[in-house]
Amino acid sequence: KYYTPQPQKAKAFSECQKFCFSAVKFRPGDRLEISSSFRYNGIALEKTELKKLILEEVEAYRTELIDLSLRIHANPELSLQEVKASGWLAEYLEGKGFEVERGFCELPTAFKASYGQGKPVIAYLAEYDALPKLGHACGHNIIAAAAAGAGVATRTAVNQLGGRVLVIGTPGEEFHGCKAIMVERGGFTEVDAAMMIHPGTRDIVTPPALACSSLEVEFFGKAAHAAACPDEGINALEALILAFNNINSLRQQVRERSRIHGIITDGGEAANIVPAYSKAIFLVRAEDEEYLGELKERVLDCFSAASLVTGARLEYRWGEVSYAPLWNNSALAQLFSQNMETLGRKTHPPDPRRGCGSTDMGNVSQVAPSLQPFVAIASPGVSEHSPEFALAAASEAGHQGLLDGAKALALTGVDLLANRGAVARVKEEFLKQKTIKGLAIE
Repeated sequence: KYYTPQPQKAKAFSECQKFCFSAVKFRPGDRLEISSSFRYNGIALEKTELKKLILEEVEAYRTELIDLSLRIHANPELSLQEVKASGWLAEYLEGKGFEVERGFCELPTAFKASYGQGKPVIAYLAEYDALPKLGHACGHNIIAAAAAGAGVATRTAVNQLGGRVLVIGTPGEEFHGCKAIMVERGGFTEVDAAMMIHPGTRDIVTPPALACSSLEVEFFGKAAHAAACPDEGINALEALILAFNNINSLRQQVRERSRIHGIITDGGEAANIVPAYSKAIFLVRAEDEEYLGELKERVLDCFSAASLVTGARLEYRWGEVSYAPLWNNSALAQLFSQNMETLGRKTHPPDPRRGCGSTDMGNVSQVAPSLQPFVAIASPGVSEHSPEFALAAASEAGHQGLLDGAKALALTGVDLLANRGAVARVKEEFLKQKTIKGLAIE
């Protein structure tokens, strides 16, 4: 397109031309043309050549990225305790020229690393919390290193094309939904596209993710001798077991993709004492937030009924944060899929026969165009959140998934930085999603 800048704008553009915007050429009448060629060390580059350079950048940092991933894997930290992982990532990015803001959105183990200036703003999201006793059985070490690698590689495109690349460290995904907190605190307001990869067992560009709320329940009964005078007690554990049975019955009458599951965290002190106290944690999931609201009421009825039958007093608390369903942006997905295939990875649609989990990336997808593809690091027979998947996250296949994920993210970033029309299509798709979902468009 052509523009007619004011004289002072023309002068500013001329100054920029001396630095990174070597593709800007002035025409008679101060008309401005944005060329499809770019420069690297004074040599004109086409987009394909720039992408080749990006791939070489990731390969140049192969050893560093794998070492970073393995260090995080060997030092698993639970949600909101990721002091080492967050620190290592921030230090690595600072060493590559990023400006790093620690404690981003008032979360001690969150950070925002920024390189470049102006628009568009491309964000790669890093997760790095682990699972209790299983370590990195969700592969967050790979997510973190891939985001860092993509950010570092994208610097080259930012230097040539302008715009800004962010690597945002998002802690506490497994249990605290910290991206939802960061959304509420404005952490993604400036972002034009938010992307991250997740390790899995198949290469899937648009995996679904369910809306999810957590529920903590407690029953308060009365202790008594379980053999001599059980009639004098009120069994809090029986109330909890009855509630489990009620939920098992409820499962037969809920929508297919809905999920209700939980664990008992306190079931009594001794077998010869009527339990005076019991506690459990449940997760309730549904395809959309409207049905999740309905399902939460029905689940709560299961516990209320158990309280009524046993006489145990019920107390409950819904989690402060709910995970929103994931909206994968189809325009971003198309770009990412094409880039994955150039790396020799054929992408697949989600398998409708398989269930899916939840992610706080869903909350980000409600406020910014987003994508969270799966990159295969293990065979389909391996389940996430298992010891086998934890081993895969530190395997050669895991390393290759990390590198391919970083490359595909960075290549997609180049597509957006080099083509503002692509950014417009991504935004158009996002606004369409919001309209369909009936959300207010800001």
